[in-house]
Amino acid sequence: MDPFSAEGELLTVHNAFHQGQYQAVLDFDTSSLSQSNTIPARVLKLRAQIATGDAQGAISNSQKEKGPDYTAVKAFAQYSSGDNAGATKQIEQLLESSSENATVQILGGIILQANGRTEEALSLLSKHQGNLEAIALITQIHLQQNRTDLALKEVSAARKWAQDSLLVNIAESWVGMRVGGDSYQSAFYVFEEMAQTPSSTSSKSLISQAVSELHLGRLPEAEAALNQALQNEPKDIEAIANAVVLATIMGKPTEQQQYLEDLRKRQSDHALLTDLEEKSSLFDQAAVKYSAKVSS
Repeated sequence: MDPFSAEGELLTVHNAFHQGQYQAVLDFDTSSLSQSNTIPARVLKLRAQIATGDAQGAISNSQKEKGPDYTAVKAFAQYSSGDNAGATKQIEQLLESSSENATVQILGGIILQANGRTEEALSLLSKHQGNLEAIALITQIHLQQNRTDLALKEVSAARKWAQDSLLVNIAESWVGMRVGGDSYQSAFYVFEEMAQTPSSTSSKSLISQAVSELHLGRLPEAEAALNQALQNEPKDIEAIANAVVLATIMGKPTEQQQYLEDLRKRQSDHALLTDLEEKSSLFDQAAVKYSAKVSS
């Protein structure tokens, strides 16, 4: 039986992780799990620890553990701590011997994609055996490639055999946010249910709700959801980045600058900041060509 299926004993902790309820994952009681599910549950707990900003703690907690799952987690913790070179080297070594391991595929795929090695990431993830997280990551990568058609194909195929899966709903909503039109509303319903249900709410789901509200043109509602996310997790990088975008759209320059400075302080290499710097440089280059010429 698939441990992450509706009948599987890891369904609750798996869903909690992907809903962003990391403390619930850390608090999950694993004492009654069957032996075959002990490692997958342990891996989710370590990943939740990394997600809460304690990558070094995850490294320490897994230091004595052996096997490709734990080596992959250590590499991901290194990557999350800023040691990209060390993490990449670890993953490359793992791929030589353990590319069929599900944890290696997921965490290795994330690290490879982060290094711009997209084809290698997709090749690794495509080795999965019905792993819904691998499908979700493949979908994300295709969206980053602006290949909405391939992303849609991926989630449509998964929907046929995992129609009640939370991850499929989430991935399908990502695609819907790119497709637009009526799909914005469908995505909103998924994210709103996650964000507003006490058993599944988290900063992550509130941010997703805010982004869908933004696409629907409901700016006050988007602002309310983001404020709630920031109230829950003031240091949440993605909440701060999206607050920058929303403040810009709403014409609130003071708030925009405050959020920008906060983002620069917490993660100076965030994709939004990198993109802003690139666009600013391109604008300056273009402006030079059209600068006024003063004749004497």
